[in-house]
Amino acid sequence: MEMPESEDAMLENTKVFVLDMDGTIYLGRELFPFTKDFLSKVTETGRTFYFFTNNSSKSQQAYIEKLDFMEIKITKEQMMISSHVMIRFLMEEHHGKSVYVVGTPSLLEEFRKFGITLVQEDPDIVVLGFDTTLTYEKLSKACSFIRSGCLYYGINPDLNCPMEGGTFIPDCGSMAKLVEASTGRYPEFFGKPSRHTLDYIIRETGCRPEEIAIVGDRIYTDIAVADGSNVTSILVLSGESTMEDVEKSSVKPDLIVNDLSELTMHL
Repeated sequence: MEMPESEDAMLENTKVFVLDMDGTIYLGRELFPFTKDFLSKVTETGRTFYFFTNNSSKSQQAYIEKLDFMEIKITKEQMMISSHVMIRFLMEEHHGKSVYVVGTPSLLEEFRKFGITLVQEDPDIVVLGFDTTLTYEKLSKACSFIRSGCLYYGINPDLNCPMEGGTFIPDCGSMAKLVEASTGRYPEFFGKPSRHTLDYIIRETGCRPEEIAIVGDRIYTDIAVADGSNVTSILVLSGESTMEDVEKSSVKPDLIVNDLSELTMHL
């Protein structure tokens, strides 16, 4: 795709790239061949990059280790996860309240690491994460607590998680639809495109909105999180979204590229 001069100017003002992971830098366990060149170019041009994943099934350390296995070495601060947006909110707004988390053992450990009180009965709050270990018992308990009037939050609204070979598996948003069918309640989400996430990114990077570019493959999360702000949104077509999706969506990216290799050429 040809990038107009005005769009090149947007990139000139960009000091920080916040990159989605699945569908943007890799698919499942397969790193895109152009990812490392992009990251090198970002560094060479005096910019900084962070990663932000909506996938709440794994801990921050698990993602750092996954990237390390792919020979991408980062600091802890460079790895942002949707779970931390949720955890920060609980610590600041619901300090001391008990929480029932529907999530993987890795997600539960992340909550414990920050001192969140996790319980199996009579919680104050129910938090729904992307649970690849979901059981009927967990689901039934969550629905019971939610029906009884507990506060109810979701971590990430993604309907599907992209996998190798162009396949998908149900994500947290799909699980929330199931809970809604049973309870009539749908949660407030804290991952992309929530304003909670945008505020978190601005706070963590220490940059002004106009100096930040969020890059991702999903219009309804990666692009929508920057909508209505001065943050630049860049859609890559290497994951879930297509040009047909762009045409149908009311949310439009500031820039569209086929993949990160195209973005590299304009840095």
